[in-house]
Amino acid sequence: MTREKAQLKPGVLPPFQALIDAHWRDVARLARAMAGPVDGDDAAQRAWEKAYAAYPKLTSAKNLRSWLLTITARCATDVHRARKPQRPLDEAPPVAVEGPEATDFPDPELWRAVNQLPERQRFAVTLKYVGDLDHHGVAAALDTTPAASRRLVSDALATLRSKLGVDDD
Repeated sequence: MTREKAQLKPGVLPPFQALIDAHWRDVARLARAMAGPVDGDDAAQRAWEKAYAAYPKLTSAKNLRSWLLTITARCATDVHRARKPQRPLDEAPPVAVEGPEATDFPDPELWRAVNQLPERQRFAVTLKYVGDLDHHGVAAALDTTPAASRRLVSDALATLRSKLGVDDD
């Protein structure tokens, strides 16, 4: 555990700067993974703005990291929604929503496959493995249940294994 994270005590709200110092890397990494390298910084900045506005109203310091990553995931989701056409679906031609470029990550083949997943599966697997959230945190970020979160992640992993030719053994 880093020195910054060790300073945060459960039950006591730290100064907001201490929260930033402890979690800025996690927020930036998740925003970039979900919104892409171009929009990731904007999504992270928006997440910090929302967190700062909501911080005085918090009554518990329990699981502040999950709280921040949930806000980050929602801000990244807003980026994707803003990219979609604003016309009724029956009139709109199909539009591919761009995610992060595969070459921006260590395993380009894997990230190409992740980018091809349906949006909710892509977000679920990113929150789980990039954001390092448990299924309760993923569920909170996606406004679903932990069981549905497990299913989304499981389906995403099955699709990725199939596309990449990876055995479950």
